[in-house]
Amino acid sequence: MATNPRYSNGNARRKLRTWLRSQGLPCAICGQPIDYALPSGHPLSFEVDEIRPVSRWREFGYASPTAAALDRTNVQPTHRICNERKGKKLAFVPTVTRKALLTSRER
Repeated sequence: MATNPRYSNGNARRKLRTWLRSQGLPCAICGQPIDYALPSGHPLSFEVDEIRPVSRWREFGYASPTAAALDRTNVQPTHRICNERKGKKLAFVPTVTRKALLTSRER
């Protein structure tokens, strides 16, 4: 069974996540602020998004899926829900507001 390339080198991925979190940037998808104190799993919590999907690593010239997952130029901060909605697309234009994001998850 193949391992998830995002976690095959856990220490490097944690450092990448810490580096990205330390910048305190807004969500790269919707542009709204991220509450970095929210617990993992909350719809508006911080999540690392790969700009070029790891699953398509060969298309973008990476040596391996792990190389794509650990490339600092290939990550951006997002809300969990924004990242879920983006999926493995290269670009995503949100059509809902922050309030609508929360409301849709609470149903």
